[in-house]
Amino acid sequence: MPELPEVEALAHHLREHAVGRRVHRVDVASLSVLKTASPPWTALHDREVTGATRHGKYLVLAVDGLHLVTHLARAGWLRWADTMSAMPPKPGKGPLALRVHLGPPGQGPGFDLTEAGTKKGLAVWIVEDPATIEQIATLGPDALALTRDEFGALLGGRSERLKNLLTSQRVLAGIGNAYSDEIMHVAKLSPYATPARLPADAVDRLYESMRTVLTDAVTRSVGQDAARLKGEKRSGLRVHARTGLPCPICSDTIREVSFADKSFQYCPTCQTGGKPLADRRLSRLLK
Repeated sequence: MPELPEVEALAHHLREHAVGRRVHRVDVASLSVLKTASPPWTALHDREVTGATRHGKYLVLAVDGLHLVTHLARAGWLRWADTMSAMPPKPGKGPLALRVHLGPPGQGPGFDLTEAGTKKGLAVWIVEDPATIEQIATLGPDALALTRDEFGALLGGRSERLKNLLTSQRVLAGIGNAYSDEIMHVAKLSPYATPARLPADAVDRLYESMRTVLTDAVTRSVGQDAARLKGEKRSGLRVHARTGLPCPICSDTIREVSFADKSFQYCPTCQTGGKPLADRRLSRLLK
């Protein structure tokens, strides 16, 4: 799933390549991705792109008074092309959901919003104000906007597992499954730790780890061609999706805890006092 660094890099790419261009045509290949009906997608036609920003993991393209807002979900992506095909896509064929022409079709650049797999979650809104979208209005503070004191206050009183807190967008916006694993590994904290019970030095480590992991990933990602961002993300991961491989810090074997539709990875030596976590359904929580 694209997270804060990748979405920031996509926003940067659009600021560099799309701003100042005019929307010539929007092709919708999957009506189900559109979560708003008014204004219609045709309202974007002949409007100039004026900016691109990020709200947590939501990508926002400003188009002369309107906003095209995208949540890429688990398997969605933005694919830029210097020349877009002029042929309108066939609805329901392949991963393409929506195409934006930023020049005469067949002559100018643009981008596709695509989604792989059968479980669809890609979502697109066309609105005058992104704050009117409930999912954006209820976002927690951005992970890179918090001070240490604000972060400490956010953890206070929270009794859910640390993994769940870091990935809850209503609590903290921008962090997903992959970077939460990386942050906890760098901070040497268990995914099952209770946020409110963390001592001050652990909160310090967690805050610094969050900032370091995310800012390093942003630095690696911004300026990359959109097509290379996924590979860049994978190359920077030390524990996430590396089950069975040695930890780059201590060489212990990276372990995994699986759930119905997701999993997380961690290092027992670095994070849980050398104790492997059992399956969630059978284990007691490690503090």
